[in-house]
Amino acid sequence: MPDGCGATACCLGLDVGTQGVKALLIDADSGAVIARGSAPLSLMEGLPPGHAEQHPSDWAAAIRSAIAEVWREVPKACESLLSVGVSGQQHGAVVLDEHLQVIRPAKLWCDTSTAREAAELSATLQRPIPAGFTAPKLLWLKRHEPSNWARVRHVLLPHDWVNLQLTGAIATEAGDASGTGYFDPVKRDWDGAALAAIDPRAHDLVPPLAAPGSIIGRVNALGADLLGLHPSAIGRVAVSTGGGDNMMSAIGAGATTPGPVVISLGTSATVFTVSDRPIIDPSGAIAPFCDSTGKWLPLICMLNCTGVLEEVRLTFGMDHAQLTQLARAVPQGCNGLAFTPYLRGERVPNLPNATGTLTGIRDGLLRPGHLYRAALEGVTASISSAVGRLMEFGLTATTIRLVGGGSKNALWQELISAAIGAPVEPLAEPETAALGAALQARLISR
Repeated sequence: MPDGCGATACCLGLDVGTQGVKALLIDADSGAVIARGSAPLSLMEGLPPGHAEQHPSDWAAAIRSAIAEVWREVPKACESLLSVGVSGQQHGAVVLDEHLQVIRPAKLWCDTSTAREAAELSATLQRPIPAGFTAPKLLWLKRHEPSNWARVRHVLLPHDWVNLQLTGAIATEAGDASGTGYFDPVKRDWDGAALAAIDPRAHDLVPPLAAPGSIIGRVNALGADLLGLHPSAIGRVAVSTGGGDNMMSAIGAGATTPGPVVISLGTSATVFTVSDRPIIDPSGAIAPFCDSTGKWLPLICMLNCTGVLEEVRLTFGMDHAQLTQLARAVPQGCNGLAFTPYLRGERVPNLPNATGTLTGIRDGLLRPGHLYRAALEGVTASISSAVGRLMEFGLTATTIRLVGGGSKNALWQELISAAIGAPVEPLAEPETAALGAALQARLISR
């Protein structure tokens, strides 16, 4: 690390994901990465099948750990921090009482226990509402935990909650809000009919909307403590609106104009591209998201991605590099072995109760290399189908930008490029959601 970095103005990006928190510190002038930190997260254990929850207090603890790594790397940089941006996993339901205290753990994007409520809302509103969106979570809470529902005064998304801890401000922005199921992406405002379908008072529970890329507030005492900052940072360090992880990843991947398609290979697989117009898919496969710059971000999300590969790894007790090497020796098509990768149910296609299947099993095919390649090909087929659906609406795929943990797998890069028919464009920074949040923070500091 160069001498004097403590005197260099810097900006911080936080990405609060399902598997962990990533922190990225960048130079405010050049945008170059100065330092980084991370801390793991896990789902709550012992829940019934289909339930996926985390407590926001665990996000705060992970933020502290990740930030501590950053300050250990550049001890004096905290003195010159100008601004912070927050990226958060989408769709989570953080419910707060009148004292702004968390009432219960947050139900997450990968929670499929709300399939019944999602189907009912879809029928009522005459448009698809996936089980993973926020709307069915609220209806589920109202029905299954009425005493908790009665206490709810605010409903926030994960990145909104982090912003609240940093600034004391309750607000959200169109990008993350468009993943709730009760937001109109065309009008870029709350959908009154959808909120009324949940509960007559639901409209009073959602936060006000802030302009994309604006200053949502400044760090308060709680925020300074959470970020490990000196009290002199209070009222000085600005916090941007931030956004959902996909919206921030688009910024970090440089996908702010139509053409590049970003594919995130993480716990879930997401495929998205920027559009100058809203994309409304009657089938519901394409989520009609807004982005966090004032445009739109049509996106398809599949619940099953790197977790499928991890299941194969756990089965054989080998690492991913070894399995990838074995998979390279297996011919395309895996000698007829096919892996349908719906281990967590699936969102696209909308099969929340589906299970995975292996077909074409013959002697000698239940081997590590065959199973790993079949898993890669199965997830790749889902991704290719998603890109094809986007193209049906007149969007284009000039290049592919891979992000997420799976993006480093060279064999997977080749499979995706061949399946879609577009070149993979390497990215200098793999943590695009944290980078996007930091770049947005940099923008408000100018």
